[in-house]
Amino acid sequence: MRNVIINADDFGLCRGVNYGIMDSHRFGIVNSATMLVNMPGTEHAVELARYYRELRVGIHLTLTCGRPVSSGIPSLINEKGFFRYTSRIFEESEIDVEEVELEWTSQIDRFLSFGLPLSHIDSHHHVHSFQPLIPLVKRLSEGYGVPVRNAFGSDVKEMNLLTDQFSMDFYGEGVSVEGLKRILDSRNHGETLEIMCHPAYVDSFLKENSSYCEQRLRELDVLTSDDLL
Repeated sequence: MRNVIINADDFGLCRGVNYGIMDSHRFGIVNSATMLVNMPGTEHAVELARYYRELRVGIHLTLTCGRPVSSGIPSLINEKGFFRYTSRIFEESEIDVEEVELEWTSQIDRFLSFGLPLSHIDSHHHVHSFQPLIPLVKRLSEGYGVPVRNAFGSDVKEMNLLTDQFSMDFYGEGVSVEGLKRILDSRNHGETLEIMCHPAYVDSFLKENSSYCEQRLRELDVLTSDDLL
């Protein structure tokens, strides 16, 4: 599938996710993944990425999952030191963009410290598309010389976008071989397309920390289906 990126989000979340992503790559159609650098499965994901070099790996920037990599960012964390929930990030006006820049720069630098080539930038829950953060995302893209997932609702001027089109329709009720084929067929002629996915094996960490669990197994089945290979 030329000009199509099948990107698995949440690489590094936990071992179950990591193994699901790698099997979707080795035995299926996943050709890219984006990594969380602040989660229990991060080091395991790094080991796998070093071994399976054909998988392109970018960073899955987060403000909504786990603990921060940096310190001194009070507007981004709760009283227990964890990032706030997604809804709080998008609703609160007092978010400090300078603190976001500190944290996201720290996350990218941690990724680079693993010695892996950085393919691109995206984010957990698409927080990089939050309007007040778009100028920061553009600076990070330019500073690190990598493109950004095109999850923006409107045209973004002079942003280095990963693809012309982006689809998040392969999710929940949309997970099927037929549904994925429809997404692929919808690509405009000559344009590039990224499809987001979340394959995984369900382990105890995933059960306790994600409401999207069994669906990930279904994604894994579809992404490794003989009908797509």
